[in-house]
Amino acid sequence: MGHSPLSSDSFKERLARAVFSTVLRLATPAYLARVLLRGRVEPLYAVHPGERFGFGEAIAPGAIWVHAVSLGETRAAAALIERLRQERPGMRLLLTHTTATGREAGRALLRDGDTQRWLPFDTPGAVRRFLKRTRPSVGVLMETEIWPNVQHETRKAGVPMVLANARLSARSLRRGEKFKALLAPAARSLRLALAQTAADADRLRQAGVEDVRVCGNLKFDLQPDDALLARGRAWRAGLNRPVVMLAVSREGEEAAMLAAWKAASQARAQAGSPLLLIVPRHPQRFDEIAAMVTEAGLTLARRSAFGTSDIATPPLSAGVADVWLGDSMREMALYYGLADVALLGGSFEKLGGQNLIETAACGVPLFMGPHTFNFAEAAELSLQAGAARRVETLTQGLAEALVLLTKADERDAMAAAATAFAAAHRGAAARMAAPILDLLAR
Repeated sequence: MGHSPLSSDSFKERLARAVFSTVLRLATPAYLARVLLRGRVEPLYAVHPGERFGFGEAIAPGAIWVHAVSLGETRAAAALIERLRQERPGMRLLLTHTTATGREAGRALLRDGDTQRWLPFDTPGAVRRFLKRTRPSVGVLMETEIWPNVQHETRKAGVPMVLANARLSARSLRRGEKFKALLAPAARSLRLALAQTAADADRLRQAGVEDVRVCGNLKFDLQPDDALLARGRAWRAGLNRPVVMLAVSREGEEAAMLAAWKAASQARAQAGSPLLLIVPRHPQRFDEIAAMVTEAGLTLARRSAFGTSDIATPPLSAGVADVWLGDSMREMALYYGLADVALLGGSFEKLGGQNLIETAACGVPLFMGPHTFNFAEAAELSLQAGAARRVETLTQGLAEALVLLTKADERDAMAAAATAFAAAHRGAAARMAAPILDLLAR
């Protein structure tokens, strides 16, 4: 069930994969150049380039392979990996990524005997070399990652593949129809998909996955770092001024927020001289956003200038700045601890929104824009729970956030609702670990 033999691929599907593979082979020099150029901005991108093409030392067979493309998927994978270790003590992990932020975050998940690699470029040769050197017992792809040659070569090698914390938006399903001859065999070859929601499950079945089960969202199982959250709250108390956070912002949103912030000067004065905290999604944009702030005529304090993460209080000069830039990694709980109210990055541009579950788990009232398709069900549930509110524009979101700063009881009620909402939906890690381990047992 859910595992199609190679002979089931039609001639059209085999031809589509052959054309795809040829195009990727021709693009290999450009791909390598892109990786090395990106490495100038984020040096981790350029380490171990041979792994990108399936090379690397051979490891003992039998590891559980988890592929988490970037930071968000790696953080979600953490909850599943922890549960798998609980259920299977002594398991060896093979952890792969595509981005530097994912690989950096993934280091913290490794134990003795584990291995971390780049996911190979999706050419047949690179994938075969990777599988020959790693020989995993099962492969777990996180969220949306389906690659034609990865799926084809693992099927040939007899490695059962699972799509965990799986999601598929209506838009992605429509796009996939254009490349059905290429993607349908990859979807059919999945042994199992563990979907976040019933709607995701329906769309995954339409895409060709045969065995789909609804398990919930792993991100509900992630617990904020208590020490960071407490430190953020201590910093907030020391500031003695309210904090509005633009959380995990994306391209176009920072400039819009800065313009709205300046335009709302009278409302900000009524809210008690609040501080604007901007935490961007991508570290390579930190300097760009710092320049935006100064060009807007606002005073800036950068988290990276404060020192180590365990400092008791930020520098005195930071306390009077107009804007703080959260230019550090793995400190989201600290930033949420600082915030009285947050606006959700990625939701004010057509990008699908960032992880609103983390905001709720930290007990921060949230305003989100119209574009939350990456977290569609979680967004709707958070609205129903009273943990978040929907606005049409970033300017409207800021205006309502500033009003909320003046209403302590209303703000406290939203914060309590957020914490309760996050706690009520935990348990996906256990529901996903069981069928993965069942595949191993079989």
